[in-house]
Amino acid sequence: MTLDAETIESNLRRHVDVLAGLIGPRALTLPGTIGPTIGYIREQWESMQWQVDQETYDAIGNENVKNDATNLIVESVGTNRSEEIILLGAHYDTVTWTPGADDNASAVAVLLEVSRLLSDYRGGRTARYVAFACEEAPYFNLDSMGSQHHARTARKRNDQIVGMLCLEMVGYFRDEVGSQKVPPTIPSKLHWLFPRRGNFLAAVGNLKSWKLGWRFRRGFKRGSTLPLFSISLPEQVREIRLSDNSSFWDQGYPALMLTDTSFLRNPHYHKPTDTPDTLDYARMTEVTLGVAGAMKKLLR
Repeated sequence: MTLDAETIESNLRRHVDVLAGLIGPRALTLPGTIGPTIGYIREQWESMQWQVDQETYDAIGNENVKNDATNLIVESVGTNRSEEIILLGAHYDTVTWTPGADDNASAVAVLLEVSRLLSDYRGGRTARYVAFACEEAPYFNLDSMGSQHHARTARKRNDQIVGMLCLEMVGYFRDEVGSQKVPPTIPSKLHWLFPRRGNFLAAVGNLKSWKLGWRFRRGFKRGSTLPLFSISLPEQVREIRLSDNSSFWDQGYPALMLTDTSFLRNPHYHKPTDTPDTLDYARMTEVTLGVAGAMKKLLR
């Protein structure tokens, strides 16, 4: 599907306004908001003629306490390498005290718009789009994350996920020198390698995902003028394991985190001030176009 930048930006604004403005904090402990969140994502995909599948699991893992979590999945089967899968995903939940515009309504908005742009595109590989539950505390790294459940289930099915792209906070940008911080676990002698202006999207992989990072970069640059900072780092740099990409690394799948770098840039991270008006929708549009271009490259 072909959409102009103005339409994409308008759609992104609407998604963030609904998720972070109208609905607000989104967590399993807030059933009054998590239900409408799931309903909104499903409704959007169904309006694009996607068949929406639901993956439900017990996030607590206690037979005496029901805490059902839901991943939503849509898929476009590839033409000649359908067993190979490129997965684009984003978590839709928040911590309970923030409306979560950047974290992570921005990413869900981009997920929806990339899937809209590619709704009639058929590559050789299969495209899978997933809205994940339970990335945030108290589920993070407790084998309760929606991405952990999906990655483990995929491994048990022997799914050939040849690339996973994790959208994690993609809406906050700044141009001032000093607006971008360096991850604390990076040795100070290497700080010169990292940008100091928060005006770029980062594509971050572990060392085993460097080929995916290279191919992603080539596709992204064909679709977008937004600066892209690509890097592969050892997982000892703990900041690169703080989202759903780590669930796929743990199962041996190559994965990238696509991010505005979260707390290294955005002062509203996990605060009540993470509101829709703080985001840069023009540059989010460039993120959308770049990720769509990269998906086309990876799906060939």
